[in-house]
Amino acid sequence: MPTVLIADDEKNIRATLARSLRLEGYATREAGDGAEALDCLDGGEVDLLILDLQMPKVDGIAVLESMRERGIDVPTLVLTAHGTIEKAVRAVRLGALDFIEKPPTVERILLAVANALRLGHLESENRRLAREVGLGEELLGSSAAMADLKETIRRVAPTNAAVLLLGENGTGKELVARAIHAAGPRRARPLITVNCAAIPETLFESELFGHARGAFTGASEARRGKFQQADGGTLFLDEIGEIPLPLQPKMLRALETGETERVGGRGPERVDVRVIAATNRDLEAEVRAGRFRQDLYYRLLVVPVRVPALRERTEDIPLLATHFLETACRQNRIRPKRLGDEAVLALVRHPWPGNVRELRNAMGRVAILVPQESVRAEHLDFLAGAPLPAAASPPSAPSAGFDLAEEMTRHERTLILAVLERTRWRMARAAQELGLERSHLYKKLRALGIEKPTED
Repeated sequence: MPTVLIADDEKNIRATLARSLRLEGYATREAGDGAEALDCLDGGEVDLLILDLQMPKVDGIAVLESMRERGIDVPTLVLTAHGTIEKAVRAVRLGALDFIEKPPTVERILLAVANALRLGHLESENRRLAREVGLGEELLGSSAAMADLKETIRRVAPTNAAVLLLGENGTGKELVARAIHAAGPRRARPLITVNCAAIPETLFESELFGHARGAFTGASEARRGKFQQADGGTLFLDEIGEIPLPLQPKMLRALETGETERVGGRGPERVDVRVIAATNRDLEAEVRAGRFRQDLYYRLLVVPVRVPALRERTEDIPLLATHFLETACRQNRIRPKRLGDEAVLALVRHPWPGNVRELRNAMGRVAILVPQESVRAEHLDFLAGAPLPAAASPPSAPSAGFDLAEEMTRHERTLILAVLERTRWRMARAAQELGLERSHLYKKLRALGIEKPTED
């Protein structure tokens, strides 16, 4: 039975709402002011808050701010008197799900409560599923490097400052971006992720800023860009160094003024977006080489956050490996496996050039291929360097029924993947090594079904 806390200084309104909610099967608690409401919330066991904005001692806005500071994540509906809509909008920006004008009708309250509880359940389920696949906001590890990172996140998350995440491939920069969003005031709003390395150069502007109907061939209807989709929330720009130089002034203007303009649009649109960017490139070197604008670099560099490599936090490896192994077994419906002491030691000694992503993939391989329930050190010999796959060896005479087109496609896929891994998925460099135009490489990737792995 969900418990609804009603915080309002008007006793009659509290009594009316409580009676109506109890008739619908909800448990209720009441608070006559904001301070009392916070005490109830600190005690837990509250599934939803109905909050009046105008209250003595601590008003509704201050309650929402305190909830954010204390990490109290309870779905909230606000009650507002006529003429205070502007204040209600501010409450929504602080995390409230909806606002209802006083005096509220019973039907309106019951509908809003049901919707808010349903949304809260869905968000909790999404977080659970995200943790299952390694995309949740929980950052595992107790090493000094991780403690420093978590403290930085704690300080930067409540602000609206731009953040630039720096670190090697596979260190978990997207996970850090999700953690910052989840701990900040915009957590009830969308987090939109853009992999800048996966967007063809000709589509960059439309993807980021949207386009009007008829703006170009094929634009049969208007389309919102990533900035518009993230309005009120957070925009995570992964591989920011891949943004084409000609588009960087428009990106800078969007960050500076909060104004964007669609391709073929008639004027600017206002957006309220917090930007978190990530790169594994040396952007200072890119600036010196003329490939990245200095003013955009400094605009992104408000709060630089370095995500440590796995070799810098080796004491976290046993915890991470156990977590990934358990998750892989559960996802693949395999009987749980455990890591023996010697296996753990082998994992700690490995240099992990692919960082957390490599560790996660290794544990997935162990879960599927190791038949024993106890994983031993010899089961991890592949970490020292697996032999080349048969596809890389000189081909033998084909057997009957040999499909030349299929075999050539397989070899092409293997070759392209090898070059992408060697160049760390830098599309311009990979295209140059393969002797292809960048646009041609993107077409190849789509045709072969090759996608860049997401960061942990």
